Amino acid sequence: MTETSRQYDAVVARCKDIFLKKMKDYGTAWRILRVPSITDQIFIKAQRIRSIEEKGTQRVDDGIDQEFIGIINYAVIALIQLELGVNDETNMLEQDVVKRFDEQVRTAKRLMEDKNHDYGEAWRGMRTSSMTDLILMKLLRIKQIEDNRGQTLISEGIAANYHDIINYAVFAMIKLAEPA
Repeated sequence: MTETSRQYDAVVARCKDIFLKKMKDYGTAWRILRVPSITDQIFIKAQRIRSIEEKGTQRVDDGIDQEFIGIINYAVIALIQLELGVNDETNMLEQDVVKRFDEQVRTAKRLMEDKNHDYGEAWRGMRTSSMTDLILMKLLRIKQIEDNRGQTLISEGIAANYHDIINYAVFAMIKLAEPA
């Protein structure tokens, strides 16, 4: 296992732990959310990260790493919702949620491994602030596709953009954990 793969799995394990604890607290109330609402929630988190990066200060205790965790977990929720559709019946079995969470993360990780092979881990030379900007750009793309009712002429779809968002957020978490 490569160092990146090990670091990726550690970040995902941390996210999944929080995801499952919140599921115990709140259930699967997120099943009622439409995908554009999830997109907006992620957008708010990414904007907060960018604001903190630009100002260099924050007034709310939750750190940037907590926002990246939220971005990853909401992106997984969005992918699950894309797959299953919105449902007013919000009771989903934990084992089904875990299975779907793991499937989406596996897909994102395979994509990361393929891109890392081709790009030679270029992300390691990027600034975390650039990753934030790329996440925001991906969200704006998703919003445009959503406004176009999911139709694209040549571009990858919503799910591919969410998988990229997961990967950029994981990369950001890895970089934040490394010594400066």
